[in-house]
Amino acid sequence: MKHALVLTASFGLLVSTGSALAGAGEDLIASNKCSKCHTATTTKKGPSFASIAEKFKGKPDAVATLVDVLKTGGKVDHDTIKGSDADLKAMVEVVLSSK
Repeated sequence: MKHALVLTASFGLLVSTGSALAGAGEDLIASNKCSKCHTATTTKKGPSFASIAEKFKGKPDAVATLVDVLKTGGKVDHDTIKGSDADLKAMVEVVLSSK
């Protein structure tokens, strides 16, 4: 029973400090307010990160294509995101790693 309590408390602590443990991509996603239109697993105004990852799974040009969408809006009329190519790539890698 004590192990379950410790595990639950530890999980709560990790969740509450999640932003401190987030990487550059997660931080950029948060600061660009991507959650206004996207969520990890459900469709909101835009597709979920998981569905984007599934759509681009195994495509060698996935990162370049999605970075271009973030930079230009692409054919899907996505809001443009200002940032370096490295920043945009970090964001895309987070999205493509979603399940």
